[in-house]
Amino acid sequence: MRERRIAREVALQAIYAQEMSEDNIKVVETSIIDNSEELPEELKPFAREIFESTTLHKNELDSYIKAKSENWDFNRIAIIDRLIIRMAICEFLYFEDIPPKVSISEAIEIAKKYSTDDSSAFVNGILDAVLHMITDQASDKQ
Repeated sequence: MRERRIAREVALQAIYAQEMSEDNIKVVETSIIDNSEELPEELKPFAREIFESTTLHKNELDSYIKAKSENWDFNRIAIIDRLIIRMAICEFLYFEDIPPKVSISEAIEIAKKYSTDDSSAFVNGILDAVLHMITDQASDKQ
């Protein structure tokens, strides 16, 4: 599964590029994911799927973050942390083949690599709270 981390990292780069530029999804996808030399060809579909899903469901994913970061001004959360959290929540909701604990673990490792020393604990806390919320909502519907 180490290979999938590379796909997640490239997807994160694309999410960041799209967030900053507000360019068309396909333009960003082509320039970042399709042209990535570090990402093996067989992992590009996975990176594209995470990028597209995270970008298309941005508002919904952010609502989960806002619900579980009451003590934080949403806009003051470091952009990279927000995007890592957004991507992991997307995996919870739209990638049923990925166990949530794997999504959390991957998000923590990516936060350690791309963000501050405190980010991995923050990312872990928010994702754990969001996962509990999603699980509780699913239980209530049954």
